[in-house]
Amino acid sequence: MRSDRQRKKRKKWLWILLSVIGVFIIATGSYAFYIWNKAQSTIANIQENIGRDKSDKRDQKVNFKNRDPISILLMGVDERKGDRGRSDSLILMTVNPKEQSMEMVSIPRDTRTEIVGKGIQDKINHAYAFGGTEMAIKTVENFLDVPVDYFVKVNMESFRDIVDAVGGVTVENDLDFTYEGYHFEKGTIHLDGKKALAYSRMRYDDPRGDFGRQERQRQIIEAVIEKGASITSITKFGEMFKVIENNVKTNLTFDEMWAIQENYKDARKNVIQHQIKGSGKKINGIYYYIVPEDERLSLSNELKKHLELKKETAEK
Repeated sequence: MRSDRQRKKRKKWLWILLSVIGVFIIATGSYAFYIWNKAQSTIANIQENIGRDKSDKRDQKVNFKNRDPISILLMGVDERKGDRGRSDSLILMTVNPKEQSMEMVSIPRDTRTEIVGKGIQDKINHAYAFGGTEMAIKTVENFLDVPVDYFVKVNMESFRDIVDAVGGVTVENDLDFTYEGYHFEKGTIHLDGKKALAYSRMRYDDPRGDFGRQERQRQIIEAVIEKGASITSITKFGEMFKVIENNVKTNLTFDEMWAIQENYKDARKNVIQHQIKGSGKKINGIYYYIVPEDERLSLSNELKKHLELKKETAEK
């Protein structure tokens, strides 16, 4: 498979909201007791039960003490009041603490695949609209043929609230463009919440298409993590917890997040990013992103290897 892979060593990376919450969990100083208890109550309030203890693609549940490799599906959903919405962004992370490495796969939202539980071929981001978190997870598992152990779901509308809560973010923009009434020049730019949301959503004027949009989303998230790590104000912590509680859902418990922070954090030092190769095609007048079967199989096998799955139980 000719997937693009770039090894990037960074001191801080994308634990997405895991990292943001992790900052709160490990905070020290006079606010530590408050933060610890508030983190516990916040995480208890953002739990979403998807009706299973483990993925059907695993023989047994992940054991954190054994430092088993894990997978986490990061879901950015475009959800408004009275509307279930669609998944706007899907990123699968596999984490292997023994190899001290992490692999990330950004799945294009228009990818044509089987929607598990619906029995049709459609865009992968429609799975969430049809059947919520559970159907989206099962569809990703079927597409990549690997287990999804955990998920973190974020309402994309909350991007602006999160960015504003940390006082805005600074990013390096590599494409001059205008979107939703805002102009984004090349170079170092500072963004408030509304601008950050617009910056992270543009894709049609980007020659990289959906991949360019995903890169901008990662920039915003990483910048939020960096700003969050420098927060010392109890008021700011309160604002961030409120945003998380109102806009985030996960099946990770407080203890599991703590175990990840303790036993898996070194994996972020070595990150491999995969870009799924494919091409656009219209079927019955609808645009889809078509991934060749050999590309899908090659990526699936690579992820299985990173998750240390046994061949006889990993194959379809």
